[in-house]
Amino acid sequence: MFEKRKESQDQTPTVEQPTPVPQPADHFSSRSTAVIGQTIKIKGTVSGDENLIIEGTVDGSVDLPKHDLTVGATGKLTADLAAKNVKIDGQVTGDIAGTEKVIVSKTGHVRGNIVAPRVTLEDGAKFKGSIDMDPNESSVRNTVPVKGQPKASPPLNEAKQEAS
Repeated sequence: MFEKRKESQDQTPTVEQPTPVPQPADHFSSRSTAVIGQTIKIKGTVSGDENLIIEGTVDGSVDLPKHDLTVGATGKLTADLAAKNVKIDGQVTGDIAGTEKVIVSKTGHVRGNIVAPRVTLEDGAKFKGSIDMDPNESSVRNTVPVKGQPKASPPLNEAKQEAS
């Protein structure tokens, strides 16, 4: 690289260091986060390999098995959700599966079933549905189906036999 030389008032030459040029990343880190904005409306399946914040509208399903999902305060989802960690600040109508945890904040509204090893309903959260805190990860993944597929739940007589 060439160096620029500049003489100061006392005639002593000084050397300016070249400004480092940022190198483009070869790939996104697992900590990168995508955002679906307030005015965005999606119908269908949303999936990806990064964390996601949804402030807009989604009608379908969201599948991020290894990443975090946040439904922002302006988010309105009619969808089944599956992610590592799920935080609901907005409105969700559909089933939610978290392989680590699900949090429904004080501004969150959920109408559906939640399956996760850890579930937090903050004071003021609105929730209608059932909660299954089964730490078995395989049951969490099999509980929330993709939209349009029948749910895999045992008949009532089998559930009673298991409880006996």
